[in-house]
Amino acid sequence: MNDVTATAAYDFASAEPKWQRAWAEAACFEVPDVPEPGRPKYYVLEMFPYPSGKIHMGHVRNYTLGDVVARYKRARGYQVLHPMGWDAFGLPAENAARERGIHPGTWTRANIANMRGELQRMGLSIDWRREFATCDAAYYGQQQRLFLAFFRAGLVERRESWVNWDPVDNTVLANEQVIDGRGWRSGALVEKKLLSQWFFAITKFAPELLAALPSLARWPERVRTMQSKWIGRSEGARVRFPLAPPVSGAAEIEVFTTRPDTLFGMSFVAIAPEHPIAALVADSDPGAAAFVAECRRMGTSEAAIETAEKRGYDTGLRVAHPFIEGATFPVWIANFVLMEYGTGAIFGCPAHDQRDFDFARAYGLPIPPVVVPEGGDAVTSVADGPYEGPGLIANSGFLNGLANEAAKDAAIAALEASGAATTPQRSQWMIGMGQPQ
Repeated sequence: MNDVTATAAYDFASAEPKWQRAWAEAACFEVPDVPEPGRPKYYVLEMFPYPSGKIHMGHVRNYTLGDVVARYKRARGYQVLHPMGWDAFGLPAENAARERGIHPGTWTRANIANMRGELQRMGLSIDWRREFATCDAAYYGQQQRLFLAFFRAGLVERRESWVNWDPVDNTVLANEQVIDGRGWRSGALVEKKLLSQWFFAITKFAPELLAALPSLARWPERVRTMQSKWIGRSEGARVRFPLAPPVSGAAEIEVFTTRPDTLFGMSFVAIAPEHPIAALVADSDPGAAAFVAECRRMGTSEAAIETAEKRGYDTGLRVAHPFIEGATFPVWIANFVLMEYGTGAIFGCPAHDQRDFDFARAYGLPIPPVVVPEGGDAVTSVADGPYEGPGLIANSGFLNGLANEAAKDAAIAALEASGAATTPQRSQWMIGMGQPQ
């Protein structure tokens, strides 16, 4: 062995409490209510933890990263405000308290105390004097005041919408909280449920948001592109497809489409499981009812929709084509169509859309090509999959030979002239919803 003196192990059990007491006595991390003049200010805030009662390695990682930033800025001479809070409202807390037979406030405060102690043992540079929980009346009172201000300004509205519902926790779940069709906390099979909710009217600001994106010079181009798609301005038309023949309670299906140039490539109409016509069919068709129930157990995130097998149910209904006299096409309930996107209905053009292509292949539906790439032909362009690029329109009557954009304008003009399209509907804002069909 080399004659090397072994370094003594770090005695954290005595060193950490000692220095944490010293920091507390010196108020090292406290920021005065009136900032010191001449010193720059810096604010560090990590996401508030839910007070489940125990911290885990995700908490350790999250608050360590924030603490590094706070300490670095403090070392650089900044006055750093680094507070802590607790995301303490919600039905999971009430359900947990009910299971234990105690008041939810008692359960929540005890969990906060336990987690606070564990976080303090980490020696984080937090100003604990500024700690609060979202269940504090002083906090949620301000949130209520803010909501009323939005309400008076016409920036909130109440309407019904479909949500992910956890039947065990009796609460709404975000898409990210649905894992393989089950609630992330309870493990229960998630259901889709129609609830009356409040919505912020952020689409009123969509034009302003989109117009301002090019001015964000320091933003990476890919981020600005993501934001543009998230804002989701879609150019197209609302097309009315008459049911042929009409059924009791419904006469037509309305579709918002960004690709009216491909209407001659249509082979089916697909509606969301939550569409009113799907409900109408399910009332008298047990097979449709079972399929709708199955769809409601699937997550609503875009990732879940994209990766799921494309499945559908033929309703037996048919719609008339707006341009092809006498032609009718089947109406399917499909698991990849969401009620929140556009009108909750699409027309399927499988030769030029991947999801439509997969669906048509699965159910043996026609795949008529109508867009020809430069130097190609209509048939070979879709031999191995859909062609989604630009080209000239073919097999499309009065649209033949036109480029995509010119064909869109011509199709919309013809739809409006015939009364098959709602006027004006050349754009639709879908913030946070991605692009409708």
